[in-house]
Amino acid sequence: MLQNCQLGKPFLTNQCPAPVRKAKTTKASCFSIFLKDLFLSFNTAPLLSVIIVSYNVKYFLEQCLWALQPALKETDAEIIVVDNASSDNSVAYLAAHFQSVIFIANKENLGYARANNIGWQAAQGEWVLFLNPDTLVAEDSITQCLSFVKETANAGACGIRMIDGAGVFLPESKRGLPTLAASFFKLTGFTKLFPTNKRIGAYYAGHLGAYKNNPVPILSGAFMMVKKTVLQQTGGFDEAFFMYGEDVDLSYRITQLGYSNYYIADSAIIHFKGESTRKDSKYVKVFYKAMKIFVKKHYKNQPAFLFFINLAIGAATVMALLGKWVKPKGVPVAKTNLNSLIVATPTEAEGIMRLLNNNNIIQRTIHRCNPGDDVTALLNVTPVDEVFFCAGMQGYKKIIATLQACCGRSNFKFHSAGSNSIVSSTSKNTSGEVIY
Repeated sequence: MLQNCQLGKPFLTNQCPAPVRKAKTTKASCFSIFLKDLFLSFNTAPLLSVIIVSYNVKYFLEQCLWALQPALKETDAEIIVVDNASSDNSVAYLAAHFQSVIFIANKENLGYARANNIGWQAAQGEWVLFLNPDTLVAEDSITQCLSFVKETANAGACGIRMIDGAGVFLPESKRGLPTLAASFFKLTGFTKLFPTNKRIGAYYAGHLGAYKNNPVPILSGAFMMVKKTVLQQTGGFDEAFFMYGEDVDLSYRITQLGYSNYYIADSAIIHFKGESTRKDSKYVKVFYKAMKIFVKKHYKNQPAFLFFINLAIGAATVMALLGKWVKPKGVPVAKTNLNSLIVATPTEAEGIMRLLNNNNIIQRTIHRCNPGDDVTALLNVTPVDEVFFCAGMQGYKKIIATLQACCGRSNFKFHSAGSNSIVSSTSKNTSGEVIY
């Protein structure tokens, strides 16, 4: 079966795809462009502003921006990237490739909350989407959310169903209020034992189905769409939060104004997460500092809550420090010859091969199948070490569906046709991999 789908013959060509030729401009097309520009001049405010805060994630952001192009094709939108003084030449590199994107380059790392405030205050859209740079949106992710909030009278904000780079559902896609009880069950591990229990699993609103739209108290800042007027009423993110917790605080204040936050399950995005979350002692310090700020701000009359948080900080700090000294058991040995599958057209696969040939660190036996082939069935027959998905002829909506169906059967890597990188991340506890 593998050979019938072109998996039996290694794909080793090193040629680049032919350049795309621009269509000739006619007088009729010029007149159409003139009419379009004239119409837009009377309606300059976009419906949506996408705000992305970036810090040293150049190639993940590159893939994020490529994925946004088809997702915004039918939406009047602007994209604003606020860079927090990255040292990886992000702004210069990406500005040359995405000339329609607005880049704001901060001279220092101002933190996630403050940078987002700079972004939305410069935005013109009726709705503002705060999006992490380590995300890949499906073609219908944004339109599904916009359709829902525009038809729901009291909608102040919405989030979306998220999976990680391995296809695993991320429970933080929808969350409950971080009360003392909810935080206790979360930090002690009971939430993992009883994830769907309404009380014990309250931190992640586990009693609400992952595939059903629902109002939820707390949304994730990785994909958080908020009405501009609501942001103006709340004042935006509280800049006391440098990183972590600012999305919880803003979600809570939106509901205090009488609006509802909604979890949208009709579409999904990939959130690599490992790129923005490092579970070390520094992460523990910043994460729990954010929790303390939230508790002091919203639970002033619960000293027991703050006492519990201080205990949790101490315990988590000790565990993080011990993790540096304890050598993990059963560390897998890195393979030197990988059995790899490229899911792409022949022309698209050329771009992936070019990147792999330029990074000839690991030997690979490479096979290819077409975007329309049943990847799930192929992996059932023959195990593959890694699967390269190319977003071009196939979009991220189909890739995400395949990723969920094949969850745990391989390592998945992602490339947008025309881009200069491949990204992946298999764990939220480690940084991702980049091939460029």
